[in-house]
Amino acid sequence: MYFSGDPSTRKRVDLGGRSSKERDRQKLLEQTRLERNRRWFVRQQNSAALKIQKCFRGRRAVKAAHSKVREQFYGTYGKYCQNVDRHCFGSDSEFLRQLLFFFNARNAGDFAILVETCRLLVQFVRDSGDTVSLFAGRDYSSDHALVDYRVKQLAYACVQAVHENRDRLKEELLMKPEESSVSTTLLLEAVVLLIDPKLPWVCNIVGYLLQRKAFTLFREIALTGKESTKTATSIGNVSSLERVLALVIPHIGQMPCTCPNIDPQWSFSSQILTIPFLWQFFPYLKEVFAIRGLSQHYIHQMALCVQNCANVLPNDISTEYPGYACLLGNILETAGVALSQPNCSFEMAVDLAAVTTFLLEALPSMKSSSRESRESSMLVDDDMITGDEITEIILNRDLEQQICNAIDPRFLLQLTNLLFGGISHAGNSHDGPDDKEVAAVGAACAFLHVTFNTLPLERIMTVLAYRTELVPVLWNFMKRCHENQKWSSLSQQLSYLSGDAHGWLLPLAVFCPVYKHMLTIVDNEEFYEREKPLSLKDIRCLIIILRQALWQLLWINPTTPPMKYATNTSSNKRQTEQFIQERVSIVASELLSQLQDWNNRRQFTSPSDFQADGVNEFFISQAVTENTRANDILKQAPFLVPFTSRVKIFTSQLTAVRQRHGSNSVFTRNRFRIRRDHILEDAYNQMSALSEDDLRGVIRVTFVNEFGVEEAGIDGGGIFKDFMENITRAAFDVQYGLFKETTDHLLYPNPGSGMTHEQHLQFFHFLGTLLAKAMFEGILVDIPFATFFLSKLKQKYNYLNDLPSLDPELYRHLIFLKHYEGDISELELYFVIVNNEYGEQTEEELLPDGKNLRVTNENVITFIHLVANHRLNFQIRQQSSHFLRGFQLLIQKDWIDMFNEHELQLLISGSLDSLDVDDIRLNTNYAGGYHKEHYVIEMFWEVLKSFSLENQKKFLKFVTGCSRGPLLGFRYLEPLFCIQRAAGNASEEALDRLPTSATCMNLLKLPPYRSKEQMETKLLYAINADAGFDLS
Repeated sequence: MYFSGDPSTRKRVDLGGRSSKERDRQKLLEQTRLERNRRWFVRQQNSAALKIQKCFRGRRAVKAAHSKVREQFYGTYGKYCQNVDRHCFGSDSEFLRQLLFFFNARNAGDFAILVETCRLLVQFVRDSGDTVSLFAGRDYSSDHALVDYRVKQLAYACVQAVHENRDRLKEELLMKPEESSVSTTLLLEAVVLLIDPKLPWVCNIVGYLLQRKAFTLFREIALTGKESTKTATSIGNVSSLERVLALVIPHIGQMPCTCPNIDPQWSFSSQILTIPFLWQFFPYLKEVFAIRGLSQHYIHQMALCVQNCANVLPNDISTEYPGYACLLGNILETAGVALSQPNCSFEMAVDLAAVTTFLLEALPSMKSSSRESRESSMLVDDDMITGDEITEIILNRDLEQQICNAIDPRFLLQLTNLLFGGISHAGNSHDGPDDKEVAAVGAACAFLHVTFNTLPLERIMTVLAYRTELVPVLWNFMKRCHENQKWSSLSQQLSYLSGDAHGWLLPLAVFCPVYKHMLTIVDNEEFYEREKPLSLKDIRCLIIILRQALWQLLWINPTTPPMKYATNTSSNKRQTEQFIQERVSIVASELLSQLQDWNNRRQFTSPSDFQADGVNEFFISQAVTENTRANDILKQAPFLVPFTSRVKIFTSQLTAVRQRHGSNSVFTRNRFRIRRDHILEDAYNQMSALSEDDLRGVIRVTFVNEFGVEEAGIDGGGIFKDFMENITRAAFDVQYGLFKETTDHLLYPNPGSGMTHEQHLQFFHFLGTLLAKAMFEGILVDIPFATFFLSKLKQKYNYLNDLPSLDPELYRHLIFLKHYEGDISELELYFVIVNNEYGEQTEEELLPDGKNLRVTNENVITFIHLVANHRLNFQIRQQSSHFLRGFQLLIQKDWIDMFNEHELQLLISGSLDSLDVDDIRLNTNYAGGYHKEHYVIEMFWEVLKSFSLENQKKFLKFVTGCSRGPLLGFRYLEPLFCIQRAAGNASEEALDRLPTSATCMNLLKLPPYRSKEQMETKLLYAINADAGFDLS
């Protein structure tokens, strides 16, 4: 150290906050740790180097040994086995020992030797007919261990040789055994010979192959051969590979077979059944698999994997051919044959349903147009896909078709008959379902639920509804569960859902759509008279079950629906349960709505049975607000809410819209001048010129009488109501030609309206707007519409059971055809229908080339429904469409959707019952000296009660401008009805006056008549005068 010139000693200060000794200690520990790690790494490197050197030396030694033995083999037996005879295969010969020792499947020379060996083997066995003596001599038992070892090594070497050289030999892989000169055929035929079921070592050999994952090798061989073979092998010719597989798959470990069980991941089910279109190339294997009971074992094996949620499938060949879809297609294609076998058991059906359910659930939807929508969405949104999003799977079209075609009517019949065969649908209602019944219903419902959401419904619904016992069996099951309160315990037994799910979810998810489909085909006689398929008593019970389930799902315990239903193998039961809840809420509400329609045609239960018990004032207040749970219920299941409550909601919605457009009411810009004798033309010309906003606003009307003079009276609303009643009566008059009457005098669009009015479609648009304006203003009009036409306002489809209201005679003829027991083709009917409008007959084909297509027993149901569709939907489609467009200018679809057709008619026309005079009296105000106990008032109510219904309606129109009272009663009349004294004194001159009215204020100006007779005479004269508003 150098001297700095400063003799003093300075104290060292460490600003680090701790002593240098501690810092040095930490540094020393870190250095020690790094040094220790470095020494450990060097030891690892040295150890790895030793292992590599050891392995290399070992491989080199083995290779040298192989080469040495190979040279010895060449010297003894020849390079092409020219010195080999039948004794060389014996246990005391070195031939097989040396060959199996040095054999390398990738060595061309070794491959050629093995092929020649197999050729000689086949030849020697063919000559002698005894395989055992060829390998073991006369005493197999003494050398069986050595013989078995050599045979299984030889068999595996043959399979391995084909597998390793599959790309080079791909044109030969699926060749037939007749082509014996082909190397792959010789190798595989040798395997066939070695695993002949009659040989004593067969289980040892097959067991060894299975343990060496032979099915994985067979899979890759088959896939390579399939790529080069565009068509399936011809019928009657079985390829050598197919023969090998057919001999291996019966070894399932059941007596007398002693083969060990193998990991399902390497089994026939996972490796071979996942090959696309397997049976097209291996038809003989399909027969072996389906007929000999093997499918039952393999499907049970797969069912166990499903229960354990084990993923044992190999990697997908491509995105178009996922393994689970290929497996499903192959299973379903053989399922029909397997289910038809006499030894097919109930357990087999349950397992098959479980496996197919699991695999179907993983599929993307294959419903009509789903592929097009998926493909178009992928094209449109391709640039929007982010890295985190999952690419949606689109199956190969042929694979989709294989799956769809396999779930055919025959398969559905077989499966449901096996599952429900032991279940009586007339069981004791006092007993709950037993375990077998629960298993059958659970398996069938899980399979069908997934099928409904994956495959096109039109192919399977009719079969399930009419050719299986599904509906009666499921109904009996649900009824007994409901009566015995077994739903809670049932949910724990249905394996498809979680234990806390509602027990009725799965049965309802299947029962509702099938029974709903059945109701579209069943006729009125079957439903009401013969009470098929369910009795009316049972239907009343069903309504209660559906109503309670729906209320539980929508209000008490609602769930958020899953974002998407595309369940894959990793999906959990909770997501499945949420989807089923959402699905059941839809199908149950649709079925209840349909049952309500049947009840409206002919009442078999109280309308209140459809209403939920929990609807209260809080619910009603919430229902008015958008995006609330109550509002959603009102849109999806409005029948749960009492009709009067829905009318109040509808009225409040109309009032809110009118208030928003009521700013111009003081300064009305829409004033109509209407000639009474040209009311329709004037109204059409003036109303058609209005915009949508103007239509929602206030319209004032001035009438002009037949003399061209404007009638007295200022329109404060009453004249407009009178105008609306008169214009609707004129416009919907059948004499005008736009509408026709049914036999019950109900109105529907005239199919031939275009023959009488050139602009008939514009008039229908106008009439739709006119009816909407009446409803918008709360004006009831006396127009009785046919139910099937009101369905068009709700954009619904009409079915056969709606036809009696239009053409009862045609309906009777169609029902006669439906139940005709003879040969319908003898009736000489074709798929054409004759239209007769104004004496002009025209023929229309119901199907392309229908005039040449005869009606037979097989297609009569289709014919019946096409005829009904033509009359109820097709003929009036244009008129209904234009009417609906005009109607929706003012009345929103979701407002109308709150009501069924019967209720919609009440909204339009009010009740057809007699006028409730007591209701008017309770909601009447008095003025000018009158009060409710005044003798003139007492006399007035007695006179009004004595009027006929027609005169009561005329009186109501006289004082309010409308012949129908408010829908919910006169307490909702705005303003309330009022009776005012018309004369200040009771002089003879005053008493001779007629009563007058101010309809805009619902006001009756009544002189104080002295007698009932005088009051009745004056009132009848006034209400029948037809003097417009000149009396006001």
